[in-house]
Amino acid sequence: MRTCAQIHRELVSQGFDIGQTAITKRVAEKRRASREAFIAQHYDYGQRLEYDFGEVRPGIGGTVGTYYLAVLASPASKSRWAYLYRNQKKDVFLDSHVRFFEMTGGAWGEAVYDNMRNVVTRFIGRNERELNAGLVKMSLYYGFDVNVTNCFAGNEKGFVESGIKALRREAFATEYRFATLEDAGICLEATLVALAVASTIEEEKPRLQAYRPPLEAARVTEDTVDKYSFVRIGNDSCSVPDYLVGRKVTVKAYPSETVVYSGLEKVCEHKRRVGPGAMSVDISHYLDTLARKPGALPRSAALRQSSALKAVFDEGLTGRARGLIECLREDRGRPLDEVARACKAKAADTTSFTSSPGHGIASNVLAHSRRQLPAISDAFLKAG
Repeated sequence: MRTCAQIHRELVSQGFDIGQTAITKRVAEKRRASREAFIAQHYDYGQRLEYDFGEVRPGIGGTVGTYYLAVLASPASKSRWAYLYRNQKKDVFLDSHVRFFEMTGGAWGEAVYDNMRNVVTRFIGRNERELNAGLVKMSLYYGFDVNVTNCFAGNEKGFVESGIKALRREAFATEYRFATLEDAGICLEATLVALAVASTIEEEKPRLQAYRPPLEAARVTEDTVDKYSFVRIGNDSCSVPDYLVGRKVTVKAYPSETVVYSGLEKVCEHKRRVGPGAMSVDISHYLDTLARKPGALPRSAALRQSSALKAVFDEGLTGRARGLIECLREDRGRPLDEVARACKAKAADTTSFTSSPGHGIASNVLAHSRRQLPAISDAFLKAG
């Protein structure tokens, strides 16, 4: 937008005889004439919830990237809550609602959105919109009406718009470097709890719709476990217990975790890892196979994914893979960090772990080669 001084210079260069003061007065008149009047609104408890996404750029694992706040705000109680995600896709959109309604114990009478893709599938004519089927299903389940604002009219849900700015400033302005996305989410939640003190959300909760159990918002697929005991979720891979190789399992993919079922039995769950070739591997899923193939352990993806176990193995158990596997099988079900500490204690006692097959032979060959090296060097020197 040009300033009054720039407009004056442009007009003078075109031969007009006009002063800058006249231009300034005319611009001021234009601005006063174009101002829009707004109607103050009042909402009762439980009546209205506003929703929107906002971008933030924290540093996660040493890399600054774009992440998204799903913000839900109630203008009646002056309360806001948010969840941090990697994208704005449909599963994230649904997941944020389900988590929020579960936390508050009910839904509002009306939810207000802009014309984002998760809300509007397509426009029909000038004013009609076809709502997204996932949103319609969720609104019917929780019992709230859907209100979509006019295009480019952010003021129609101004409380959530201002909430996004406030959360950016309060949550990530001073502390913005985190080891993981989960750590950033913990920081965000601490900020939200502190801000909630000034709201009246606890007074609003009894006025919400009747509680409904969480809507199943996962992306559910059926997959056959491959020869590496993996199931695939898009470009991501997750391990399952090795006895399931070749069998069909049900996979529920949530934005932050993946849960796998065999029949009606829950067999495992993983935190979601995102990115091309991302893998979530639990070494406990391979203990029976590793007991038969201990030589596969040192370079396995399963060992690499547990930094604590990998460190213990590299420091004191190289060549004693079978012993580490036996330790893991004995402590099956315990957290891997605890198992790693137990293995480290045992590693100090050379009699605690048995060597892998062939380890003694390899050591003898290496010692024999070292004894022969001086003689070989002398031979080369004489030949030269």
